[in-house]
This record gives sequence, C-alpha cells and structure tokens, in this order.
Amino acid sequence: MAELFIDGRWCEPAAGAVRTITCPADGRVVAEVSEGRREDTVAAIEAARHAFDDGRWSSRSPHQRGEVLSMVADLLARDHDRFARAESLDTGKRLAESQQDVADVIAVFRYYAALISTADPVRRVDPGMATVTSRVIKEPVGVCGLITPWNYPLLQAAWKIAPCLAAGNSLVFKPSELTPSTAIMLTAALAEAGLPGGVANLVLGAGPEAGAVLAEHPAVDLISFTGGLATGRRLMAAAAATVKRVTLELGGKNPNIVFADADLDTALEFALTAAFLHSGQVCSAGTRLLLEDSIAPEFTDRLVVRAEQIRLGGPFDPRAEAGPLISAEHRDKVAAYVAAGLAEGAELRCGGAAPDDPSLSPGFFYRPTVLDRCRTGMTVVREESFGPVITIETFGGASATDLERNVARLANDSIFGLAGAVWTGSEERAQRMAGLLRLGTVWINDYHPYLPGAEWGGYKQSGVGRELGPTGLDEYREIKHIWHNAAPAGVGGVG
Repeated sequence: MAELFIDGRWCEPAAGAVRTITCPADGRVVAEVSEGRREDTVAAIEAARHAFDDGRWSSRSPHQRGEVLSMVADLLARDHDRFARAESLDTGKRLAESQQDVADVIAVFRYYAALISTADPVRRVDPGMATVTSRVIKEPVGVCGLITPWNYPLLQAAWKIAPCLAAGNSLVFKPSELTPSTAIMLTAALAEAGLPGGVANLVLGAGPEAGAVLAEHPAVDLISFTGGLATGRRLMAAAAATVKRVTLELGGKNPNIVFADADLDTALEFALTAAFLHSGQVCSAGTRLLLEDSIAPEFTDRLVVRAEQIRLGGPFDPRAEAGPLISAEHRDKVAAYVAAGLAEGAELRCGGAAPDDPSLSPGFFYRPTVLDRCRTGMTVVREESFGPVITIETFGGASATDLERNVARLANDSIFGLAGAVWTGSEERAQRMAGLLRLGTVWINDYHPYLPGAEWGGYKQSGVGRELGPTGLDEYREIKHIWHNAAPAGVGGVG
C-alpha cells in the first residue's frame, strides 16, 4: 500500500501503518490508506526543500506554471464524476454538493492559471535619480506546509495548492486523516499534469503525528491551515519558534440577520440553506439567526415547520436534502452543544436528536435543530458547534439607527468574524450594515456564494491572512526591493 507521495514517487510509510476509511452515511468501508508519521513528513519536507532550492519549479516562467495549473483543471474536468463520488463517500455529503465542489475546484485552478500568467511580478518605483532604477519584485516564499480539513477536502486543497504552485513554491500537503481519497487523486493529477517530482508531496496521517512537524520544522517557510481554533492556536505557537509565515482559517459563528423589510419568503429559504448545507459542517454556516422583533414569532414558526420536513439521507439518495455528520464523536459533540443550550435556557423547537428512521441508524445523522430564545452569552451561540443547529436571537430599536446599531453590536459580540448576511429591502440599510459588521465576507440578500477572484478569510479569531483572489496568491510570495545605482559616486569616508 503506497499512498504517500514523496520526491516524485508513491511510497509506503516508514512505520507501515494503515487506516481504514469508512463512509459516515452508512459505515461502508471506502478505502484502506497508508498512515504516515513524523519521519515521513520530515522526508517530504526535505524533498520539497531540495526541489525548491534547485529551482526545478520556481525557475519556470509564470506562463509555464500557469499551463500546468490549466492541465490540472482539465484533468479534474475529465474525471469530474470520479472525484465527486470519492468526495461523497469520504464525507457522506450529497453527491450534488460534491459535484458542485469539483466544479468550484476546477474554477480555482483556472483562475490562478490565468492570474499568474498575466500578473506583472515587477513594480517600478521612481527613485528621483537619473542613474538609479528601483524595482519591487515578488518571489515564491519557499517550502509550504498545507493542512486541510475534512468538511471540504478537495475544495480546501485547491484553495491552497493552486496559488502555492502558481507562485512557484514547493509544498507538503497533509489532508485530514478522515477524508484522504481526493487528496490522493489530486496528487496523481498534479503528477500527470507534468509537475516536477519533489515539488508537491503528500503525507497522510493524523495531525499530531504527521502534521505538527510542518509548523515546527525550520526548513518550512510557510504554514497554511484550515480547521479548528484550538489546533490553529497550537500551530501558530509552534511556528513562532522559526518565525515562519502563517495563514489560518479557523471557522466562525456567523450571523444571518433578517430585518422586517426583507423578502421574508426568500430569507426563510436561504436561512435553511445557510445553516443546514452539508449538515452545518461549513465554516461560514449561518447558524446564528438574528430576527427583528416584529417578525420573529411567525418567521421562527415557519422555519421550524420547514426544518422538520428536511429529508436526511446518504450521498447517493436523490431525495436527500441533508447528509450525516462526519463521525460518531462529532455527533456527540453537536449533541453536547444542544444540551448546553437547553441547560442555559434555550427552547428546543425541533430536532435535538438522531433520527429514529432505522434505515439511517448505521450513519451519523442528526436532525436539523432549532433553538429559540437564545442569548449571546450562551455556549451554543458563542462556540462553533459545526452541526445542523440554528440558534435564534431577536433585536429591536426605537429608531432605524438604533435598530441597525443594536443588531450590529449583537452580531459583532463574538470572538469570530468570518462571514454573515443581511436581509433587507433597503439598499441604504444594506450598505450601512455591511460597514458596521466586523466580518471578512458580508452577503446581502444571499448566503454562501464565493468567487475565486474575491478574497476569503476572517476578522478576529476566525484567522490570519486571506485565501483566494490576488491576495491569496500574495500569501505565497515574498516581496523584494532591488535598488540599482548605475553610476555610483564617492560620498567620502566615514569618520
């Protein structure tokens, strides 16, 4: 069994360990894959270091690098259905969602292929001296450690790998040990597209054994991590010893704000999608629903009726509207958050348990849940449960200004600041609210869309740095100033 990819070849882990991957929807065995350890990651780091230092990839022109990324996109398009099926089997998400994920991945590779092929890497600065030229250039950072989560395995890999390679870096990629299948397939596609050996290395395994060394090792120049806040803090602390670059996307507790002047029918439909897409296992999930006082009772009643009608099912059930959670342990964690909310005074309106359908018992399903009468101080409101749980808070105000400022204070009362939405029929109110919210992404009368060309990331403890867009490319580049005096003249000695 050889699913580690180090220095241009598939190889077995040093310890020979194996992990069984099962589908969270029904427990079927999906694959058995190699399980790497620290020594495997160190070998991958050394291969990436050597590949970067000898210039086999970084010395290629931006256009040549863009051609390889375009080929990767073509290979993903060719094998679209195979990638989507593998993603659904690993994560349990509906096939329709995985199919959209693969389409988005293709778009990301095409975006960075075009961007690096056309971006000007040189900026000239006027020094005010006829004999001097001054240039600012952008160069690759070096060796990058990329660690991705289990909820969007292929998409999060693309968000990191595409700009990393576009910039000319080498990398060590460590996907979640729970969902490795598409990481293996993507690595094979990189090799098939003509990426030189040693430039992209794949190590499988658990974070403490296979991933932590990426933050600690002095030969790694940058660490990029998407995942939980606690792990992000540990990686950031470990990276401090070598003062390496760090980019982190650590999730959110995202407000979805509905004013009384909104199109309430549409807002209701999107509130369901915002919270229950991929069973709430989305970093930008709109699970904090903030309703204006005057509409809250009726809106909540209608929301509960619709939530109770959501059909749960496996990835290949065409009637399913939501799938399972990733594991039994994660389902227990979500249930604990619901229990904490009830203990702190929330009212359970629906859900709050596993389904009683015996056909779903082999999987890790949890019913869509609505908790009413919530307050900002509740644990279930403040912490990211990462499950299908909506908490409802209400807001009011004596004037339009008070109304907007009150809900902005409520929405911003969080250690997170990733994303959120505002639903209103007033363009002026929408723009005012967008300015008041301390969030990396604000949707107005919509929820969840993103663009490869628009930066993604959060304020506060939602992370450091940005992915996607031109800034996502610059995260993987260093800036160098070159001053060239063509006619130096003596200035006299010192002393």
